[in-house]
Amino acid sequence: MKPPVAKRLPVYRHVHGLPLTDDYSWLKADNWSDCVDDPSLLPPDIKSYLDAENEWCASAMADTQSLQRQLLDEMKGRIQADDVSLPDEEGTWSYVERYQGDDEHSSYWRYARGAVFSESIAEKLIDFNIEAEGHDYFDPGDVEYSPTHTHLAWSADITGAERYTVFIRDIATGKDEDVISDVESIAWGDGIYLFYTRLNEDHRPSKVFRHKLGSDAAEDVLVYEETDARFYCSVWTSLSGKYIFISSDMNDQSEVWMLPTDDLTGTPIIIEPRADGIEYSVEHQGDRFLIRTNADDAVDFKIVEVSCEHPSRSNWVDWLPYESGKMVLDHYAYKHWVMWMERENALPRICFKRNDSDEIQRIDFEEEAYALSLEPLLEFDEQIFHYGYESPSTPSRTYSFSMTSGERVLLKEDLIPSGHNPDDYVVLRRYASSADGESVPLTVLHHKDTAIDGSAPCWLTGYGAYGSSMPADFGTNRLSLVDRGFIYVIAHVRGGQEKGRAWYESSRFGGKPKSIDDLIAVGDYLVDHAFTSKGKIIIVGGSAGGLLVGAALNRDCDLWGAAIADVPFVDVLNTMLDDSLPLTPGEWSQWGNPIDDKQAFLDILDYSPYDNVQAREYPPMLVTAGISDPRVTYWEPAKWVAKHRHLRDDDQTLLLKTNMHSGHFGETGRYASLSDVALEQAFAIKMLDKIS
Repeated sequence: MKPPVAKRLPVYRHVHGLPLTDDYSWLKADNWSDCVDDPSLLPPDIKSYLDAENEWCASAMADTQSLQRQLLDEMKGRIQADDVSLPDEEGTWSYVERYQGDDEHSSYWRYARGAVFSESIAEKLIDFNIEAEGHDYFDPGDVEYSPTHTHLAWSADITGAERYTVFIRDIATGKDEDVISDVESIAWGDGIYLFYTRLNEDHRPSKVFRHKLGSDAAEDVLVYEETDARFYCSVWTSLSGKYIFISSDMNDQSEVWMLPTDDLTGTPIIIEPRADGIEYSVEHQGDRFLIRTNADDAVDFKIVEVSCEHPSRSNWVDWLPYESGKMVLDHYAYKHWVMWMERENALPRICFKRNDSDEIQRIDFEEEAYALSLEPLLEFDEQIFHYGYESPSTPSRTYSFSMTSGERVLLKEDLIPSGHNPDDYVVLRRYASSADGESVPLTVLHHKDTAIDGSAPCWLTGYGAYGSSMPADFGTNRLSLVDRGFIYVIAHVRGGQEKGRAWYESSRFGGKPKSIDDLIAVGDYLVDHAFTSKGKIIIVGGSAGGLLVGAALNRDCDLWGAAIADVPFVDVLNTMLDDSLPLTPGEWSQWGNPIDDKQAFLDILDYSPYDNVQAREYPPMLVTAGISDPRVTYWEPAKWVAKHRHLRDDDQTLLLKTNMHSGHFGETGRYASLSDVALEQAFAIKMLDKIS
């Protein structure tokens, strides 16, 4: 077979007086929005091209079929087939999530609190394997039981378009009685009312409704509507159970409304109106709200307190004062305690404080790089919390921690059935110097027997956007590479918040090239310190991380041996010029608005991967897409590959794999999703001539 060549149909236009030409805009279907929900509506010429690319990908990778099966078996062997979660305990009940055997999805059960789970005493509430039958795509969403423990609200997406349908199940009968479509988030108010956000025609969660149990969803009451397309709504219930919170957020602004659960049919009350650059989130405790915010130039956030009766910003008083470089990540409130997570020097820690004490207590950890999760329990009057700990070499461990005694108890440790010894691996935290002198953290994982002499291949991944930090976590799948002698590296480039809010702010708008500089600096560091050599680094990124990969490829350097870009956001300029796309208006606060702002137009044009593909040699590339993806629409990677195939001056492998019936997150199911991972790892091994 020969690789397909997409037809070129140039479209010309001028923006801010400057010419733009797009040879492949035809790949964006006029009915693209309908195709997201129903891929069968894709126009024949577009479908034919994407099918041809899929066939070429399969043909080019046919010689790795045995390797892919081997990788798949290895990854499956690391999954614990039979597993039961720690119980969520509330009232007289314990709730658990369970996996069994070859099941792709989990089931949910409950049993009397204080007992030990077994099928003989437990009641199965829902089995997602049964619900998934007959669907090509099935992604379970929320599972929330009512405060009265009589009903279960559960949701699922059956297209990959992230439009979830909510079903309300009567636990006594096992029947789903109420159905609500196009939902994103849900929150029980009491045993009668369920609140939820609904997606509009542009795929934005812009409205919050109140649903009365047993009624027709068409009769649901509109509680809040967001009219600014830049903002997205969410809804949740406070841990105290006393308030429903409604939040409307964009990248750098937020606004929260409250509704007491003893007056659920009332009118929500605003806590503080939105203001440019001001973000905040709210927890409830007694007669006060505890608010995490960046107000008053608290760049790395602080926590303030305010009375529930008069919650406006003018009454906010510092509870945890701002401290530069110490990023407050989240916070939770029990009846007598407050817990929060903070990050300093790219490492997280857990903190807590009793209401009647001034002493702040912190839990520190010894590994060079690790990841934490803070897991408060469901009941408000608690003295303990759960937290999760993991590192690139250590599987996740969940501990119970007593805030009164400081006692820590290991409750659960993820098991690797095929075997795993953390002592066989080396985890390092290192720092690379970027082009402007900034120190960029990187996390390194390698097998203890891998020689650090420049001979090892390297899998280098990064993200660098939206303030999303990449945790130094454990991943079973990456062990297949590390055990074959790969160095696995996470580049904590600017755009995340690993080193505080400034780490994010410095790469917004025209600062985006700093993320790219950071990735290249990490690559140079790895070569200079003999972790790998030039031409042996595979750069990997998904979504906005795909932008990072695409832009780094356009920098004419000899570091990269190959590239993998998953659903990559690479057609940045055209997407930011199209305000009809679901995410675009809300994205302007990240990248700039090139429609109104010429400088933003020029900034994006300077680094947008699609607009900067050059007529020169590039390394091998594997690119993925999903027809039902509402986040990074399928035509972005498709156009990018088509332009590469036309312009590049080499015979290197260039592959596009489009999932024709799923979206941004690919296949679902704990086993089915592994096939995509096996393909990518086989590509990496093949491109570096490491097939064994």
